[in-house]
Amino acid sequence: MFSREESKKLREDFWIFFGKRYQKKWLLYDTKVKEINLKFSFDNDKAMVSFDIETYDQVFREYYFEKFESLKNLLKAEVSEDILFEKEYIRSSGKVISRVYVEKPNVNIHNKKHWPEVFEFFHDNMEKFELFWWEYQDFITS
Repeated sequence: MFSREESKKLREDFWIFFGKRYQKKWLLYDTKVKEINLKFSFDNDKAMVSFDIETYDQVFREYYFEKFESLKNLLKAEVSEDILFEKEYIRSSGKVISRVYVEKPNVNIHNKKHWPEVFEFFHDNMEKFELFWWEYQDFITS
């Protein structure tokens, strides 16, 4: 078990090492659509790369989610066959978002032995997510 300070330090170290290993400016929040972000997530039991649709306006959230759902076959072909769709994903804060994502289960940010495989998972999948966004953003946002 780690103290709060130790856990925070390990998380910071993970992201610093990831940034040094892959010195690329990732798209992330810069989609030009305030409701849609690309995200990396890593916690005590999984790592995830996702499109997060975050807005309190349920109509907009559903609209964008349906756009992604209509591209499901392309997402499976171009990103991952294992891509998941959750129309109502509840974040730890309690906020309801929609999420389209891939995940790597059974990895823990506190276990440095897991870091190399998560680095690769993040790099490979974020590249695919970004390419997909650049290719289909006009459709998704129209």
